[in-house]
Amino acid sequence: MFMRYHLACAAIALLSAATPALAQEEPSSPISVTGSVGLVSDYRFRGVSQTDEEMAIQGGITVSHESGAYVGTWGSNLAGWGTFGGSSMELDLFAGYAIPVGGATIDVGLTWYMYPGGSDKTDFAEPYVKVSGTVGPAKLLAGVAYAPKQEALGRWYLSGASYGTGIPDAPGDKEDNLYIWGDISSGIPSTPLTVKAHLGYSNGNSGLGPNGTSVAPTGKYLDWMVGGDVALGPLTLGVAYVDTNISSSESLYLQPNFSSTKNGSSIASGQVVFSISAAF
Repeated sequence: MFMRYHLACAAIALLSAATPALAQEEPSSPISVTGSVGLVSDYRFRGVSQTDEEMAIQGGITVSHESGAYVGTWGSNLAGWGTFGGSSMELDLFAGYAIPVGGATIDVGLTWYMYPGGSDKTDFAEPYVKVSGTVGPAKLLAGVAYAPKQEALGRWYLSGASYGTGIPDAPGDKEDNLYIWGDISSGIPSTPLTVKAHLGYSNGNSGLGPNGTSVAPTGKYLDWMVGGDVALGPLTLGVAYVDTNISSSESLYLQPNFSSTKNGSSIASGQVVFSISAAF
């Protein structure tokens, strides 16, 4: 799933696994800096296109301490539904603490979603907890992200028609947002191929926020992804099928906001997404 800072985190993990010899040869530093840059054919956040079903350039950088503390940033261009208040860019700031517990790793942190150049009431904060580990060749991750009540997540407009009038149905409304997800991936022995899958559940604002969009369109829905990555030297090529259970009838009241500006198609319908990324 191509979700905000997750692409950067995946690249960090690949980079860490690829350089054990260097760590043995040189004195290790308590601080490490890692990152990634990539190109995707469509930026899908929790199953929904944030770039009007067009390409996105994305990148991030993370500074980590040997104690498990880390801070970082991740960014992507935006279009259509993803433009909170007219911004053409998303810039995420995140910080957290990851510690090993038994055979697993617990990661607790917070992401601050920023939309530079957008209108007021666009940014919001979302704490998260993730637990990851391995079972045989498979890597497993389960996560919960909960954004407390904030105006950027509020149900200011009950429908796309209401938003079109420019007069909010509930100005100043604040809502929260819950996201629960699970990821699984596994490398295929003796090949550069990794297969992966994702399943997520959203529960949040079923209307439109102050900027005519919502982090959880229709309120409650599922998103999923199945795909694979191929490592070719410093590059990773990926392909994935991304979809949701949001039907056209369920999202009808959100129109015209919740559709492609090019042809009116649903921005939550199934689509194959291609990607190319590099870690550094």
